[in-house]
Amino acid sequence: MDKAHTPLGIALTETLRGVRCVRLSVRTDETTSPERQREADDIAAAALGIDFDEGAGLREAVDLDVSASKVGPFDRPQLGEWLARPDDFDALVFWRFDRAIRSMQDMHELAKWARKHRKMIVFAEGLGGTGRLVFDFRNPMDPMSELMMMMFAFAAQVETQSTSDRVTGAQAAMRKMPLRWRGGGKTSYGYLPAPMPAEHGGVGWTLVPDPIAVKVIERIIAALLSGLAPLAIARMLNADGVLSPSAHWAAYKARTKNSGAEPAESTAPKRKPAQWRAETIVKMLTSAALLGWKLHRGKPVRDDQGNPVLASETPILTREEFDQVGALLAPKPIAKRAPARPDSGALLLRVIHCDGCGSRMYLNKGYYGCSSYKYGSDCPAPSCVRADWVDEHVTAEFLRLVGPVQITRVIEIPGYDPQPEIDATAAEFAEHQKQKGRHKSKTAQAEWQRHADALDARLAELEEREKTEPRREALPTGRSYADDWNSGDNMARRTMLVEAGAKLMVKRGTKGGWRTLDLRRVEFTITGDLDPAIEENATMADALAAENKPEHAPTPGANAHRNLTPSALAVAA
Repeated sequence: MDKAHTPLGIALTETLRGVRCVRLSVRTDETTSPERQREADDIAAAALGIDFDEGAGLREAVDLDVSASKVGPFDRPQLGEWLARPDDFDALVFWRFDRAIRSMQDMHELAKWARKHRKMIVFAEGLGGTGRLVFDFRNPMDPMSELMMMMFAFAAQVETQSTSDRVTGAQAAMRKMPLRWRGGGKTSYGYLPAPMPAEHGGVGWTLVPDPIAVKVIERIIAALLSGLAPLAIARMLNADGVLSPSAHWAAYKARTKNSGAEPAESTAPKRKPAQWRAETIVKMLTSAALLGWKLHRGKPVRDDQGNPVLASETPILTREEFDQVGALLAPKPIAKRAPARPDSGALLLRVIHCDGCGSRMYLNKGYYGCSSYKYGSDCPAPSCVRADWVDEHVTAEFLRLVGPVQITRVIEIPGYDPQPEIDATAAEFAEHQKQKGRHKSKTAQAEWQRHADALDARLAELEEREKTEPRREALPTGRSYADDWNSGDNMARRTMLVEAGAKLMVKRGTKGGWRTLDLRRVEFTITGDLDPAIEENATMADALAAENKPEHAPTPGANAHRNLTPSALAVAA
């Protein structure tokens, strides 16, 4: 082969074993794609007599989604493995400096390694796309390679810092632009990037609701409204295989990388995707991103008037809905539980009362009895009754009166209260005030004052808003009280009785009342929110009975149970 010469004058007469090095910070960056880097590396290697081999013996280090400013060469997954085996190759070939390093410190370490192991480092393109750069450390007596490499590294670090400053400044300006998404990063769960509509300028990107994620959010909120806790909801989503926010975003990036097609199966070992957690749900549902607000470091981005800057034209939740979800997630006060009682499983605990003194009756050895003597009071007519008798009586009466009534779920609609946002903005203002007087430059002081004025203006605007009072709304569940009674245990049934306002008063027994329950001894009542439903149910039952009343007396012995009382019918049933 022809001799090839490096810029330092060293002739290359033999074929060198090279490692083709490819690095990418963002997989979807087309301007620095792995294919483009491979092509440039191959051209440089062919000119310098460097061979990467092929097939199973291919020498290549491909590190995707790896930032050079955060991860040094020796810590990268594939390049780090090659650097740990210096005897397996002679040269490293990169596309550009920024594919290898982003700081002088990293370049110094790489140069020390190359000098120690007598390796060649090649950059297919120099800074700004200039010609090829070759640093040959195979001659340990030649210091020029390391010197020139450090000079180029310094220039690369200055260029990187300048680029970083430009990007940071551009992103700061873009944050203040309504509906403009900066791009290149992960969106908040529930949104996806989309081209800016023409009516808003048609330049850049904005955020639109993600239909898949929005359905999941709606499902989570519906589960919260039904009474499920965030932990139970997380377990439900994991059991159903619903992708968590991070896994959902990874799947979206894989689809977009493959132009909408499902990504090909990878031979690399698969990591278990992140699961839903209660903390994930709470953090997501309490984030102002659901309102379409732009956030920076967890705080709302505000315009000069203190108003939140919108990232999306179509927020997922309104302010009223957001506050309602926040109310559902607010910590509930923990009630102090009473010590467990021996009769805690009794059906009529807190329902059955002694008529003689009005105190509660408690279960003991199969009987409910007045226990006034335990509390130092004297009952003029203490009562005692068999538990199975009154349990059956209350069951029959409750199902007769309430059984057909449909159960409704009452939800609290908080309306709109500007106070939560006032509190949050006031807290932000107080935190901002702590920085007063700490700025030396006039520019920083002016920027501090501008933000303080904006927060003050926002507070004044919020204080002018009217408060909408909350309201309660009853939603049908499709179940009746009889359905829940028949499917529940004693604890659940007792809860139904107590919540319905049920009460059973028991009088003292009379002679001969030991064979069955004397209905003259008991009085069962229900007082509370169910009264209208009970009255309506009774009216409908009377009307139905009147419609079905026969014109003539029934034939003796036929349908004799029609003459029974409603209570007796329920017992018979």
